[in-house]
Amino acid sequence: MDPPVGIQKRRDKRTVKPHTATPGMEFLFILSLFFSSVLCIDILYDGRASPNFDAGVLDKSSGPYLTVVRGSEAASHYTQFISNTLFPTPLWSNPFSNTEDVIAVSIDNSSVFVPGGNINNTQFGFRRTEMIAQKNSSVSQLTAISQVNTTAFHFSIAVDDSKPLNLTHEYQVVFIEPSDGSHVFGVKLGSPFTNPTGTLPAADAQNVKVLDHNLNVLFSTPFICRSWHNFAIVVDWDNLTLAVFYSVGAWPLNLVSPTQKNQGAKVAPSGQGEFHFGVLKLPLVNPSDPPEQRGDVVHHGIQEGTTEGLLYSGIFIEKVNGASGPALSGPL
Repeated sequence: MDPPVGIQKRRDKRTVKPHTATPGMEFLFILSLFFSSVLCIDILYDGRASPNFDAGVLDKSSGPYLTVVRGSEAASHYTQFISNTLFPTPLWSNPFSNTEDVIAVSIDNSSVFVPGGNINNTQFGFRRTEMIAQKNSSVSQLTAISQVNTTAFHFSIAVDDSKPLNLTHEYQVVFIEPSDGSHVFGVKLGSPFTNPTGTLPAADAQNVKVLDHNLNVLFSTPFICRSWHNFAIVVDWDNLTLAVFYSVGAWPLNLVSPTQKNQGAKVAPSGQGEFHFGVLKLPLVNPSDPPEQRGDVVHHGIQEGTTEGLLYSGIFIEKVNGASGPALSGPL
């Protein structure tokens, strides 16, 4: 019998310590987590989807997610909570109780965002569905407590087999976006947008990558199917540094990119921003467009209009105290 999502088949031996795991070993490892004590960590934001959440949470932006970044349909058209057919990441969840639903985020040809409802700003180049983290229906309230001192942004991503990505395109899937449109850090998939278009797909299109503010790649590893890819990005907002932790399935997070300067990052408040996760698909260059428009990824380019998506779990923000570092495994 095939194992559930979260069982690792292979690893990047350059960055993650190798393990050989059978489904039975994985089960015993999860069982040990269950009988260990629950972690006492300072969670500033909990974006793990409660089994009590329904479509109304999405359509009304009434929970921990602001859902305005989407196309013309209701938020629940693009995003669903899944409890019966998929397991959340086993890194944080108690395997014997229904404590978290998987979040399925998708795009289709209607996923054209109109910022502020102003049709003059319509983003025809992108296809995007994103959740923005909020606390008490306020993004700014969350920013005030989660983007000071040192904090860890936790999230787990998995392939949605039913809605595969087109890896000839670039996808920006997790990021913190200040008001200038830059990213404090970013997580990407697929082939980077280039003008003119290069060889597609790119050689590393199958990899998931973590980038700093200046788009330097801090970590890259194959985005294999049937596994939860767990991340913690530790941001020191005072010293402007980043560190990256990563694991697959139930294995504890492992430091894969030691603390280093976040090149180009700015101090607060201009260096703070919205915490996004979802699917943002960039276009390909349209050779029929005038040359001066071909680099304008926001408003121009080729999109196929297919339905594509990703799965999310284990989303939360943690206050990191001193040199202890972030939590590496659960249950929480």
